[in-house]
Parts: sequence; structure tokens; C-alpha cells
Amino acid sequence: MFFFDPTMIILIPGILLAIYAQYKVHSAFAKCSKIPSRRGITGREAARIVLESAGMEAHFGEDAGKGVGISAIEGSLSDHYDPRSRQLRLSEPVYKSTSLAAIGIAAHEAGHAIQHHQGYAPMAARSILVPFATFGPFASMILLIAGIIMAHPLLIKIGVVVFSLYVAFALVTLPVEFNASSRALKLIEANGIVSADEIPQVRQVLNAAAMTYVAGAVMAILSLLRLLIIANRSD
Repeated sequence: MFFFDPTMIILIPGILLAIYAQYKVHSAFAKCSKIPSRRGITGREAARIVLESAGMEAHFGEDAGKGVGISAIEGSLSDHYDPRSRQLRLSEPVYKSTSLAAIGIAAHEAGHAIQHHQGYAPMAARSILVPFATFGPFASMILLIAGIIMAHPLLIKIGVVVFSLYVAFALVTLPVEFNASSRALKLIEANGIVSADEIPQVRQVLNAAAMTYVAGAVMAILSLLRLLIIANRSD
């Protein structure tokens, strides 16, 4: 009953939005990954230019030195910035490609490195909440199930609080992602990485990617609402 009860209907809008967001990001990436930039700049070069234009050192390879290392990793859309090792890791299709999609994604991840370098507050807050993003949903579910089975209201309330911290992570992720994209677009344009008429396609990729985080936040909020209803019903 905990998994399949009438409150599941609350999640339907979030599920539909998540499916649509995934479709948009894959569609935009597939389309713009086939469009080479006129200036022939690769994803890894775009990331380096963006970082250096922000006054940071950038090195190709795992050795970050005093700056940020830019390296290739396997997978598709597995691009990310690791603040612990100061590594900007780009998927192979992005690292070597000169496509508009690759440039947009690489510059976006470079935007995260700049946030870290400049001490951007929402990014620092998200870093604190990372453990709750990793273990929060599973831990809260264990607590809620145990609380319902044992008829223990305190366990249920603790489970809701733990999940609330996961929701906080999802919400604070939004300004982090939107800000990284905003920085990326400004620095791409300022440094002439792509032509002015190519900016809309780059923006299309970044907007589609941002929608996945919006969908994630909506799903987290709806899930929390469902858990509150279940907790109140258990009381």
C-alpha cells in the first residue's frame, strides 16, 4: 500500500514532465551535435577559453596543477565538473567535437568550475547537501516504511525531514545550473567561440538541459507532498 496507493496520482505531472524533458534534451543534443561550428573550436578548447577568460588556469589531462584539468571520459552526456579534484570531465563526443552542442555543454561545465573558483554561494550549499541527494530518498523510504509498519510516528517524521533535505538539494540545483548556463553563453559570445547567428542553437541545447533539472525539482516537490499526505494519514 505504501508504493501503490491513491497518492501515486500526485506524481503523474512530474513523471510526464520528466519524460518530456528527457526527450527535449536528447532531441536538442542530437540535432545540434550534427551542426559543426564555423570556427572549428572543439569542446575541450571551448572549455579552456571560457576558463582562461575568467582568469583561471586550464590544463588538458588529469593534472589540474593550480587550475582546472580538462579530460575526456566515456559515456554520452556524462559531462560534469568535480570540485574535489578540480577536474572538468567531458564525454568523448563533447571533448573532441566541434559541434554547437559540444561547445555549449563544455562551456556550461566550465561555468561550474568558475562558480567553484569564485565561491558561488548556491554551489557551496549544494555541495553540503550532496549526501542527501545520494542517500536521502533511500534512507527516507526505509524510515517511512519502518515507521508505518511499527506504527511509530517519529520515524515517519524523520523520514519526511530526510526527504525534505533531498528536495532542498533539487531546489538549490536550479540556480546553480541556470547560472552556469548564463555564464557559458556570455563567455562564448564575448570570446567569439561561435558566430552570433549560432548562439540560438547553443542556447537551445542549454535550455533543454536546464529543463531536466526543473523536472527533477518538480518531481521532488510532488514526492514530498505525497509523503506528507501519507505521514498525516498515518498519524
